[in-house]
Amino acid sequence: MSIGQTFLGLLEQTPRHGYDIKRLYDERFGHARPLAYGQVYATLSRLLRSGLVQVEAVEPGEGPDRKRYAITEAGVTDVQRWLATPEKPEPYLQSTLYTKVVLALLTDRGAADLLDVQRAEHLRLMRELTRRKRDGDLAEQLICDHALFHLEADLRWLELTAARLDELAAEVRK
Repeated sequence: MSIGQTFLGLLEQTPRHGYDIKRLYDERFGHARPLAYGQVYATLSRLLRSGLVQVEAVEPGEGPDRKRYAITEAGVTDVQRWLATPEKPEPYLQSTLYTKVVLALLTDRGAADLLDVQRAEHLRLMRELTRRKRDGDLAEQLICDHALFHLEADLRWLELTAARLDELAAEVRK
């Protein structure tokens, strides 16, 4: 996700202080990985240098003066372009998991065991996400659904690979 464009989208609603941008970002998008303050202010500095935001006001605070940032017309254009550009689908054509299976086969290690352990880990995470989904608001439910659908696809791949493990072993050991 582009943090800069996300900040611009949040600023399009109303001008905000860096602290408020971080809080809103973490609340809406940073469930698993909240932003560090240093990253927030580095991103705002970059947006300021690029002319995508401006400092609307500087207010005294308990520590350093607090800057309130506002999006510029160039920033509005930038976020509009970003929203209109489709994301590149990630096909995962060479996954780490596939590499591990092939290496396990090449080194006469238990590829079936590797697949079983991975399946158990996927199922554990799916249970956790299902709990989060059940207890969450609509945004949390949608985020969890996205992750669950990807994990379901991984599980289908694990099952397919397990069923074809002998055939794969014969191919990679040629």
